[in-house]
Amino acid sequence: MAKQPNIVLMGVDSLLATHMSCYGYHRLTTPHIDRFAEGATLFERTYSAHIPTTSAYASMLTGMDTFSTQVVALRHQGPLREEVKTLAEILREVGYDTTCVGFGGPSARGFDTYLEFSGWGPDESGRSPKAENLNKTTLPELNRLIDQNDEKPFFLFLRHMDPHSPYLPPAPYERTFYHGDECDPNNKSMEPVMSFKPFCDYFASWMPVGITDKDYVIAQYDGAIAYMDACIQTLFNALETRGVMDETIIIINGDHGETLYDHECWFDHHGLYDVTLHVPLIIRYPGRVPAGKRVSGYNQHKDLVPTLLELADIETDIEFDGESLTPMIRGEVASYDSEFYITECTWMRKHGWRTPEWKLIVALEPDFHFKPSVELYNLIQDPDENNNLADQHPDVVNLLETRMKSWIRQREQETGLPNPIMNQGDWHGHKGVGPFKSSEQAYDTMHIGNPGEAARLQAKSRDE
Repeated sequence: MAKQPNIVLMGVDSLLATHMSCYGYHRLTTPHIDRFAEGATLFERTYSAHIPTTSAYASMLTGMDTFSTQVVALRHQGPLREEVKTLAEILREVGYDTTCVGFGGPSARGFDTYLEFSGWGPDESGRSPKAENLNKTTLPELNRLIDQNDEKPFFLFLRHMDPHSPYLPPAPYERTFYHGDECDPNNKSMEPVMSFKPFCDYFASWMPVGITDKDYVIAQYDGAIAYMDACIQTLFNALETRGVMDETIIIINGDHGETLYDHECWFDHHGLYDVTLHVPLIIRYPGRVPAGKRVSGYNQHKDLVPTLLELADIETDIEFDGESLTPMIRGEVASYDSEFYITECTWMRKHGWRTPEWKLIVALEPDFHFKPSVELYNLIQDPDENNNLADQHPDVVNLLETRMKSWIRQREQETGLPNPIMNQGDWHGHKGVGPFKSSEQAYDTMHIGNPGEAARLQAKSRDE
């Protein structure tokens, strides 16, 4: 019997599909991934239905939705449900050697090997070479896995962190897309960002002293993507050099997007707007996955595991919530669910319903942005979701809410489990506070960053 293919899954945190050149971005941020995509199939409408990282990866790594995993919040308490199998567990049972680099959420259960790398703050230079740190950890392990490849196939899961804040790409990437004065006193675009109390100390800990231009910060984000792209090519080169590239299923998938200067959700990934929901998905496996193909149908994280198992010819009796994407790749199916349930439990607790034409967002408690409790957007006329039509179209709000509640009831009946977003006590990390009663309370309570640390780093930056 022929050995099953290796699987390398590159999960990228906070990656905006629309900031990748292979997805049409005007800046050349991903030249290496673009070339990789020429030999792969690219999915144009992959969505992360359950924001943020913890719930997104739970779906990506199990083939299940949030009702089955019961993982919906950033600060999920406890392990993944025992009844839900992870991809690592499924593959290990059929003889794979499995390694996880840089991830430890509830859905990381079942790997043989866990490795960590420095993927967060700056180094002594003030920059953050996250992808290089990942490579230093990964390349020796990749060689070990390949050396044992004659005996057993391997599954390598990598969690890339470069597009996640702080955006601190090393030189020359910090100036690749910006050539102005980031502290121009006539530019006021950063004033609302730096006056947003819940995040201002965090921003001050890594943004330049006196920053005034939002475009500088966006250019840092783009530079971080370009830097990561170059480092990912090193991994491609390693697979190619060792002669296993074409017998390996390689996937690039984002866990969620990023809200840069959008919707006042400054340089983070909360909210249910499409900048956060829309993620990249690119799959390469010569002979089974066409090269240079673009698939326009809708799909979600829950579809990835059944896809990989089919491509690897691995049979299971698990009834996934997702479906294999191979019929879509072959053109036999145009699209999967084009309307679907969405949740967000990061810094706000909301859920909603997205169709090709409409987006409904319903707040389950007041948020720290003082946003209205109900938002409705026409995605065709207003794709950037800037014009809330909830008051003008109560009929549409009612229709979408009815569909959403009907679907929730159906999933609760099918799983015998409650909707997890409805019972997330202390989801915000403040023990005993309970649901927020007002936006003022949320604004005064929610906070990331340390004021003292921010002041110290700012002073050090000024001295230098």
